[in-house]
Amino acid sequence: MTISYMPVAKISPGLDLDLAKESQKRLTAMIVDDEPETVRMMKYVLMDAGMDVVGAFSGMDAINKCPDAKPDVILLDLMMPEMDGYTAFKNLRNITNAPVLIVSAKVQKDDIVEGLQFGADDYVTKPFYPAELVARINTVVKRTQKVEPVKVFNFPNVQLNIDLDAREVTLRGTTYLLPRVEFEVLAILAQYAPRLVTKETIANQVWGEDNDKIQKRIKYFIHILRRKLEINPHYPRIIISREGLGYRLATDDTLPAVGKRFNTHMRR
Repeated sequence: MTISYMPVAKISPGLDLDLAKESQKRLTAMIVDDEPETVRMMKYVLMDAGMDVVGAFSGMDAINKCPDAKPDVILLDLMMPEMDGYTAFKNLRNITNAPVLIVSAKVQKDDIVEGLQFGADDYVTKPFYPAELVARINTVVKRTQKVEPVKVFNFPNVQLNIDLDAREVTLRGTTYLLPRVEFEVLAILAQYAPRLVTKETIANQVWGEDNDKIQKRIKYFIHILRRKLEINPHYPRIIISREGLGYRLATDDTLPAVGKRFNTHMRR
């Protein structure tokens, strides 16, 4: 990957230590990529944007460094030897809740969809435009910090419970842990239930912006949620859509009885 970006070396200005304690903490980004040149270039980009950075050259290196680095965001390559990005992602999720942006040379739409379905907070393709990468990082961090788990949404008629504190979804007595973005989309629908939620509202509250690309992404996540929560995703009874407008969460008692068939359609 080639990134035509090389900022001029700078000397960091001194700090007024009387004011330093009141200054805003800078973001710490962990860059996980097996190509040293890519890590070096990405460090330049993020440091120039005011972030602290730490590099990891393999999935295991990232797992070992993560507890001490305490990153606010992780930029993760997919195609790495020994431990690929997906395996590294699963292991990192056991030790940190930091949002993860996949930064990969895999640019096919199916690859991007797979990465988002796997639970990544965003997907950036290589080569990337430095300013876009910084903007994506800031948006993801802002979004994940903005969603505060403060209450529980309980819909007894359909036996659905969404616990923002535990970040758990319980349906008909079975509890499931959803990836971050899926959970946030569902939480937005719960917040407005049973009212219709427009795609624009979901986009702005979950991603912090609204455009055609994000609206297509919303459609993907609704599709994923239906595969997990519906008996028959082709005839949804929980997440109802209004074509061209948005979605609403059904809270009445029209959901049919759910037996063993339901669990066969749920995917962890």
